[in-house]
Amino acid sequence: MLLFALAAQLAQPAPQALGASDHHVDVPMTQPAVRPSFADEFDGVRVDRAQWTFDRSRNAAGWYNHERQYYGPDNARVAGGSLVIEARKETLSKARAADWGGQSYTSAKLVSRKAFGYGFYAIRARLPCGRGTWPAVWLLPSSGAWPAAGEIDIMEMVGWDPNVVHATLHSEAYNHAKGTQRGAQVRVSTACTAFHTYQLDWRRDAILVGVDGRGYMRVVNDRPGGTAAWPFNRPYQLILNLAVGGDWGGAKGIDDAVLPQRMSVDYVRYWASATP
Repeated sequence: MLLFALAAQLAQPAPQALGASDHHVDVPMTQPAVRPSFADEFDGVRVDRAQWTFDRSRNAAGWYNHERQYYGPDNARVAGGSLVIEARKETLSKARAADWGGQSYTSAKLVSRKAFGYGFYAIRARLPCGRGTWPAVWLLPSSGAWPAAGEIDIMEMVGWDPNVVHATLHSEAYNHAKGTQRGAQVRVSTACTAFHTYQLDWRRDAILVGVDGRGYMRVVNDRPGGTAAWPFNRPYQLILNLAVGGDWGGAKGIDDAVLPQRMSVDYVRYWASATP
């Protein structure tokens, strides 16, 4: 997923080019056995506003990647021990939402108030598979222009290609606008019907992303270019969202008949690294 204004100015690639498959591995990942440094188990009755904020910053102007949703807090709830982010076919009004930009779909985007850095991340989620949906778990810094500030995509999936999850890194030198993004994909046959744990092991000189204890993407800091190649050296905020449409998610249209669709998150856990 992309956030910063520079992204809107960059030439858009073909939809199939937004992912990458050049850094595939198949290695074990071991989740720490100690208590996490941060965790939200979503076992309360509502979203914890002390831990999460709702990003509504582009509702009036429209979201990047030509996405079609309005993001608001009404589309996120805690139920049955999970965070539920729901995308709906729904037209609002200025009276109901002053920042409404004319969208005919609604959803939610949560951003962690805390910024995290090196360490191990585990996000257990069940994904939507309706055509036109675009769920994501990703990381961005709180400041800086895209792509120079960097982006870590732990999980993305587009509903027209169900059960294929993607991990991708973006930086100034390596990003999808240049066709140089680094990443990999893997098939998770029950991504839409069962919970799976999407994991990130972020170290000073390497980033490994996996599912259920198997790493499938590894990128090493071994390219020239300094921060243009590797800006991943400061804390980033964690983002959970479900987009509708867009250059990738909507590449084959939106099936209104399957809405509403939901991304359910059982927990978010993070272990800070003592020795990056």
